[in-house]
Amino acid sequence: MPDVYTHITDAAPAILAGLMTILELRAADPQQRAMLDTYLTDATIPQGAHVLEVGCGTGPVTRVLAAWPGVVEAVGVDPSPVFVAKGRELGAGLATLAFEEADGRSLPFATNAFDTVVFHTTLGHVTEPDAMLHEGVRVLRPGGCLAVFDGDYATGTLATGAGDPLDACAEAFRAHFIHDPWLVRRLPRLVQSAGVRLECVRSHGYVEAPVPGFMLSGWVDLGADALVASGRIGADMAAALKAEARRRVASGEFFGHIAYMSVVARKPE
Repeated sequence: MPDVYTHITDAAPAILAGLMTILELRAADPQQRAMLDTYLTDATIPQGAHVLEVGCGTGPVTRVLAAWPGVVEAVGVDPSPVFVAKGRELGAGLATLAFEEADGRSLPFATNAFDTVVFHTTLGHVTEPDAMLHEGVRVLRPGGCLAVFDGDYATGTLATGAGDPLDACAEAFRAHFIHDPWLVRRLPRLVQSAGVRLECVRSHGYVEAPVPGFMLSGWVDLGADALVASGRIGADMAAALKAEARRRVASGEFFGHIAYMSVVARKPE
């Protein structure tokens, strides 16, 4: 089945509610925030900056950008009106923050409008990452910075040994919620092809052990539900997989891991 994000405007309300919870839970994780802070620091956002995040979801990264030193405006765009509405709700009161409903392949902004453009875990979900990158570079001013961060989902695992049944949940999550799990392997070339100069490429590791974070409600629960929806297992087996994950949490055995990559590049003057 295709990545639900590729047709997010048609997703069922229950799916959207689950994804919104996971987006906020992931953003609240200290390891995730540390990775975000690292690559935003690499981006050297200037004083008086106007910043755009493409594919913002509920806006947790856009909210960070709105409060980042020197930023006078942070705009988040997403094709989902439900996500945009939630972003506005959660960001109410932040004067430097705005959200708009838009397709990243056709942004409603003038050329050279932003000092920094951010793609945070967006490109692995889309069918045309090259088109989105070119559009992001179009709205970036000369000398401005493009910052891209995404998961190397081909490395994602819940397994603690060979043949671990929980890894079927990770595999199902990858199949149903990620369009291209290999994207980051090609990311430096894709970014350069958009007409910018690479400045920094970093690898970031993320682990949940023994305390779970977003991987329990995300990879385990959504993955098990996807296995049922695709007819691979029944509801009883899905319940057993979810129970096994929670048994591991209770006994201190839970483990989940994924590698991430950040790429920071600059548009020629």
